[in-house]
Amino acid sequence: MLGSGAWLMLLLGLGLGVLLAAFVAVYLQLKRLGGRVTQQDSQQLERIQQLKTEVLTYQQGSIRMGEELVALRDQLKRIEDKQMRIEQTDPQSLPYNQAARLVGLGASVEDLTQSCGLSKAEAELVAKLHAARKP
Repeated sequence: MLGSGAWLMLLLGLGLGVLLAAFVAVYLQLKRLGGRVTQQDSQQLERIQQLKTEVLTYQQGSIRMGEELVALRDQLKRIEDKQMRIEQTDPQSLPYNQAARLVGLGASVEDLTQSCGLSKAEAELVAKLHAARKP
């Protein structure tokens, strides 16, 4: 039969064994968690890199669109300027341009025939066209 000291040593040894097994289990669990965290970190870094690439692509597209808009605005301005020069130098369009401005100021058909040298039919047409443009 074992004495009380031997039982105590046996229980102490058994307790230490259980404690050591628990430490080993905790260590293995932490090691597994560390592996998962490392894997998730690498996946997140990969996704971040993908998102950076997508954002860069969108930025470059926006820049190109902006450049195209500036080019279109410049082209429209050149066309408007050219149209204005043509209207100002075309002697046949001058009475009509003047008549359109006068209609905008409230001139009557009679005013147009007298001021611009238009026939009554032309003056009525200019007045109707200009009236159709008003909101």
